Amino acid sequence: MHTSPFPVLTSTVATAPTTGRPVILIGFLDQGNLGIGYLSATLRRAGYAVEVLDVEQPAEQILAYVSQRDPIAVGFSLIFQFYLPRYAELIQLLRSHGIDCHFTMGGHFPTLSSTETLKAIPELDSVVRYEGEQTLLELVACLDRGVDWRGLEGIATREGMNPSRHLAEDLDTLPYPDRNFEPESILGRKAMPILASRGCARTCSFCSIHTFYRSAPGKVVRTRKPAEVVKEMSILHRERDARIFLFQDDDFPLFGPVWKRWTRDFLAELHKARLPGKVIWKINCRADAIDEELFAEMKAAGLYLVYMGLESGTEEGLQTLNKNITVEQNIRAVETLKRLGILYEFGFMMFDPSTSFESVNENLHFLEAITGDGSAAAVFCRMLPYDGTPIKDELARTGRLRGDVSNPDYDFLDDRIEHFYNALHRAMNITGWIHGHRSISPRLNWAWNEAAVMERLFPDVEELEEYRERLRAITKKTNEVLFEFVRTTGRAFSDGVPPTMDAVQLSSYCDHVVPELQYERDRFIARNQHRMLAALAPAA
Repeated sequence: MHTSPFPVLTSTVATAPTTGRPVILIGFLDQGNLGIGYLSATLRRAGYAVEVLDVEQPAEQILAYVSQRDPIAVGFSLIFQFYLPRYAELIQLLRSHGIDCHFTMGGHFPTLSSTETLKAIPELDSVVRYEGEQTLLELVACLDRGVDWRGLEGIATREGMNPSRHLAEDLDTLPYPDRNFEPESILGRKAMPILASRGCARTCSFCSIHTFYRSAPGKVVRTRKPAEVVKEMSILHRERDARIFLFQDDDFPLFGPVWKRWTRDFLAELHKARLPGKVIWKINCRADAIDEELFAEMKAAGLYLVYMGLESGTEEGLQTLNKNITVEQNIRAVETLKRLGILYEFGFMMFDPSTSFESVNENLHFLEAITGDGSAAAVFCRMLPYDGTPIKDELARTGRLRGDVSNPDYDFLDDRIEHFYNALHRAMNITGWIHGHRSISPRLNWAWNEAAVMERLFPDVEELEEYRERLRAITKKTNEVLFEFVRTTGRAFSDGVPPTMDAVQLSSYCDHVVPELQYERDRFIARNQHRMLAALAPAA
């Protein structure tokens, strides 16, 4: 008999399985997909066999596997709408080779644009909207029993959308997510994704997450009990030797007195479980949540890395993106983390619908202010108008939206900005600076990540500060080169001034700095290899 320490979610249909046929879930599994993990665990708790496939496997392998299994249903987890064509090709392949079971899809984009999803992929039978644990369970139960599923809450078909299902009120009634994957490893220490909350109270104009949660009935942000989060961490630490926890909350509960109390309760539970010193953790949050006193306490309990969506270094850009924050707050947050010795990474949109040459220069000044000391590699991107976002709706209203459903884009107010951006984008791709096979900025930030992990989990390593100084020098020089390239390229398009640096020179710098970084990293690791291996050895 199937038992579970968790109460089963309320169901309007009988959910016990009548067959041993599995449910197959397909999605991106890089670094672990907790969304699929929660779906899988919910189905397993009800007694269903579940098998999870990585969408990045060769399509022929997926086809061969699904053909052998005769599943009740195949569920597709779509994270970003840009991958819609890839999913469409896979689904068409499965159907064309006789896979005739029910196909459903879930995720932010299918939820907010179910009509477009079903139109783009006619082989789909349904879309599971919003949080899918209970809806998918009931859908599978109906399919298993051969009864009508079309009236279920939370389902969309070509005939229309059914009433939305209520968001899960108590996240602790959900089972711990399945983690049937090999965890990411940082210097031999296993890293596991985890969630403390769902939802986001912010209303950034470029983000579909708050639209996703506000469009369904229920409380927008829900937090788990701190004791339950720490219990899950303790189990993963004990049973899977997880030492690094990557909180995937859209906005870790920190902002305001209620969530600060939640965080302090969480820290107390960590200390009660004696996890500080054994595990470290990373969070995502906004700059206005960085409180020096609280973050000092968090560092003492294992916080080692903070990712912030800074997004813009201009007041106009922050207003366009509806960040409800100031440039000064962004800078102050970074300075606070530096003082505390907490590693930081950030998202930054150098280009958005309001971009001008003046704003690019302001953004460069901002990036120089926070990364000019070499404390982090500078990164930037172009804002993209996701479905379900206010900024996409505004661009459509003003006639500036272009592209298609899987590749939306927009016109800048100044045509020269488009040419400027394209030149930068080509150079970044050719050289592999921010994106690409060499990817200098991600490599630098990964080296900083490793150094932070060494400090917290390998305390016996020697000359760490000297290694950091070398990293800082490489990062500082790399940022200076990037800033100069952006600045001189911008002047070429704004004022017609011949650039002092071109893509060839940028590529040449890449060719020089990547081996230098690798050499410094490998030399330091080799010097401390015996100490690190000793720390990794099982206790006698």
